Amino acid sequence: MVFAAPNEALTRAEELLGADPAPLHASIAHQVIGIWQRDFGDTRQALAHLRRARDLAARADSAEREADVLATLGVALVHSGRTREGLAAFERGVARGSGHTRARVLYRRAYVWWVLGRHREALEDVRRAIPVLRQADDVIWTARALTLRATVHLALGAVERADADFTEAEALWDTTGQEHDKADAVESRGLAAFRSGDVPTALRLLDEAEERYAKLGTPTFMLTIRRCEVLMAAGLATEALAEADGAIAALDGIGGQSTRKAELLLVAARAARLAGEAQTALARAAVAVRLFAGQRRTWYETHARLVLIEARVATGHGSGRLVADAAAVAERLAAFGAPAAPEASLLAGRIALDLGWTADAERHLAVAARSRHGGPPLARMTGWAAQALRARAAGSARGVLEACRRGLDVLDDHRMTLGASELRARATAQGAELAALAQRASLVSGGPRRLLVWSERWRATVLTAPPTRPPADPVLLSTMTAFRELAARADDARTGGGRPVPALEREQRRLEREIRSRTLHMRGEAPGDGDRFDVGRLLDRLGDDVRLVELAVLDGRVHVLLCGQGRVRRFEAGLLAEAEAEAEHVQAGLRRLAHPGAEARLPLVEAAGARLQELLLGPAAAHLGSGPVVVVPPGRLHRVPWALLPVLRERVLSVSPSASSWLRARETAPPPGGRQVLVRGPGLASDGAEVPELADRYGARRPTGTVARDDGVRDAGTRGGDVRDGGRGAGGGVPREPVRVGRPTVLEGDEARVPRVLRELDGAASAHIAAHGTFRADSPLFSSLRMADGPLIVHDFERLDRSPYRIILSCCDTARFASVGADELLGLVTALLPLGTAGVVACCAPVNDAAVVPLMLALHKGLDAGLSLAEALRDARAALPGDAAHQATGWAFSAFGAA
Repeated sequence: MVFAAPNEALTRAEELLGADPAPLHASIAHQVIGIWQRDFGDTRQALAHLRRARDLAARADSAEREADVLATLGVALVHSGRTREGLAAFERGVARGSGHTRARVLYRRAYVWWVLGRHREALEDVRRAIPVLRQADDVIWTARALTLRATVHLALGAVERADADFTEAEALWDTTGQEHDKADAVESRGLAAFRSGDVPTALRLLDEAEERYAKLGTPTFMLTIRRCEVLMAAGLATEALAEADGAIAALDGIGGQSTRKAELLLVAARAARLAGEAQTALARAAVAVRLFAGQRRTWYETHARLVLIEARVATGHGSGRLVADAAAVAERLAAFGAPAAPEASLLAGRIALDLGWTADAERHLAVAARSRHGGPPLARMTGWAAQALRARAAGSARGVLEACRRGLDVLDDHRMTLGASELRARATAQGAELAALAQRASLVSGGPRRLLVWSERWRATVLTAPPTRPPADPVLLSTMTAFRELAARADDARTGGGRPVPALEREQRRLEREIRSRTLHMRGEAPGDGDRFDVGRLLDRLGDDVRLVELAVLDGRVHVLLCGQGRVRRFEAGLLAEAEAEAEHVQAGLRRLAHPGAEARLPLVEAAGARLQELLLGPAAAHLGSGPVVVVPPGRLHRVPWALLPVLRERVLSVSPSASSWLRARETAPPPGGRQVLVRGPGLASDGAEVPELADRYGARRPTGTVARDDGVRDAGTRGGDVRDGGRGAGGGVPREPVRVGRPTVLEGDEARVPRVLRELDGAASAHIAAHGTFRADSPLFSSLRMADGPLIVHDFERLDRSPYRIILSCCDTARFASVGADELLGLVTALLPLGTAGVVACCAPVNDAAVVPLMLALHKGLDAGLSLAEALRDARAALPGDAAHQATGWAFSAFGAA
């Protein structure tokens, strides 16, 4: 009962002791309390109760009872860090017990061997226990033993054997009422899914296990460790670090198991290293190494030493001593049969290469490269990274590029199993080293065309296929509705001059976590994009007039790849870090110019634009011709207001996350019917004044009150990325015939509610949304537009069958993104582009609300004349008054895509 209903078991044990029982029964009661304290409470109290249980069993002269208590005591001693005493207790327990009891003791000793990382001993003990448990028809303990054996198999990389044991154990658990063990089985299946490379299923199962444990009131420290491992594999290292540190604090608060603390410190160290916090990683790993050494847990200690060496390298402490240390760790891990052994060999080889020790590097890298042909995706990528480094050391650019191609293909396959766009974007971080190696090799030997191909190979890959549409999950839909209502109440409290009550904010954060968790469970449905980037096709589409400027960053310097007139040329520009700093100065200047009285800063902002031009375009600025320009910046430069650069101010200018996405946008056909939607959200300083004027201009119709479907979107349609149109002109993606729009639908006041807005947006030819925009750097997919009933978030847009062909967002900060992964962006604009939107006008900075109105009216005037978004935006800027507020507003808006 202590696992099936732990709190009830504790109560009954305490009641039994209060009735002055016989020694045999008192021994059982103290053992139950000891188990509860060991797993859910204070290990010191656990040891006291278990020693008392042992002494009472001896008084009762029951060898079997004493053997059983000794096994429980042995587990508690090991978990408290007293490994030698714990193993000695097991020796006595095995000697005292017989038959069925001895099998249970052997099972628990096998568990301890697993905790200690001594997997061969664990397999041997569980191999001896299982037949006896089966013969005794002991369903619960047989299922436990099978689950343990499966977990040991996973630690050794034997996924198929683990699956067989998990399947058999699960069938046995279904015949019992052991709810704790059933939750443990779900957790174990999540671990198995992760080891096989299925991250969404792993997250779903671990979340399900957490829900089951919560109903039992069971602490989830082991589950936290496993969840952190999955989060790190998904590119969510910062979240993993926060979860691990939180669990460490909670464990310390209850005086919990020393073994679990060491494991949590190890996972926190790994998460900190992946999150770029090298000093934190050093601190966590050093403590973990000491604890594991004191606990005699060599397997874990060796893994902690690997992280410690990685952290030292990350802080710039490469040395011959570290090469030897990494090589020794690799040998020990290989002897254990640990899947992490290739990582250690790769690390040793990488350090040796940096020191110029080519012979040593080749020896270690050759060992690591063996993993490229088998195992889970990230292990194979480790092997291909080692192979690429071997080729680089040998001076073979061709070998580097082939290894990088093969490694990135593995990661592409892995990414497409992920349904959530956030996970796809963050997973690209795993391939950053391969992408950088390939770009360097291209720069040295392949010329500008090859560098462009490799720049595109790893740029904005999350946009290559639409995200998996969230399922019609009633729990998810009701959670999103509740989140929207709470967010609206919190926003009303802020705008009313007060503050939301803390309980309201806590509940809002809880609902955000639940929404995000459910979306991360989605598996990918779309195959990888087989249409590889073709430089020739790009140049054909650009023609003689249009120039595409792709900025690649190698070793901190910006390289300009200028495409047009049938060729690709390369120019060197400035340092990325200096450009980022200048872009932040420009952002600060634009914020000031949005307010009255800042006119004196206008020349300073213009001068900063000139400096940005020199840093970002360098000599390429003189070769742009006189036609339209498409800028493809890296993710870290997404906040640059490109229209501020002197050479681009009077241009037809558009921005795209990649050349590939520009091509797709250019070839996306507008939907039939030409529906237009105008949306005005609440609380705007200008009251969205352009919307009524546009409505009058177009002879708009007001909605008739039709009811949206429960999930707030239209029934099945065609995703825009699948619609191609060859009838385009060569100049900047403008259709030969203008996009015709009918009488627009206007949604304002109470009609501008999220379900209704989504219904009207789905499949529209054009949409103009005037609403407060909020960018969430901490969680970019909760960036939002404020509607009458609360925020319209990125997760809502991903429910659309097809987003509007053109969309104009006339509010602040709608063109802000979070740069994640290798070179990916998450935000409102990037959510729309894979869903069928070919062009977006959005803003990268706070702007003067009053100045936005004439800009938007002029923009629509150009669209009415058949211009593209980029052409209409250029003319709209030129038509603005020359004062600082209007000029800054014009610079802050950009046209994205090619519509």
